[in-house]
Amino acid sequence: MKIGDLARETGVSVRLLRYYEDQGLLTSDRTDGGHRHYTAAAPTTVTQIRTLLAAGLPTKTIRDLMPCFLGDGPELDACVQEHLQTQLQKLDSRMTDLQHARTSLSALLDASTRASQLASSRA
Repeated sequence: MKIGDLARETGVSVRLLRYYEDQGLLTSDRTDGGHRHYTAAAPTTVTQIRTLLAAGLPTKTIRDLMPCFLGDGPELDACVQEHLQTQLQKLDSRMTDLQHARTSLSALLDASTRASQLASSRA
């Protein structure tokens, strides 16, 4: 399968497919003319990569997890559950931090709006 065919089948741009290959997430063979050729399993690999990216995992982590997929689905071997749990905890922590920042920013905006309204009413 050529890179353009893989892009059409998966809905992923040619540029991203090249990036996945550069990151060691996807492999191809090269023709004598230097064109990439992917196996029939490549669409499944791309789907698995996209699943892990959607979960917020960095490409370095994804590269390590790719061999742990069980078949063609999104299921991963039990040996990576601890790693995924750690990633989930990090995400929860970031979400908490973002919620605190949002609350602070909202309070600042409210105070600034009240001050502006008060100044306008005095004028």
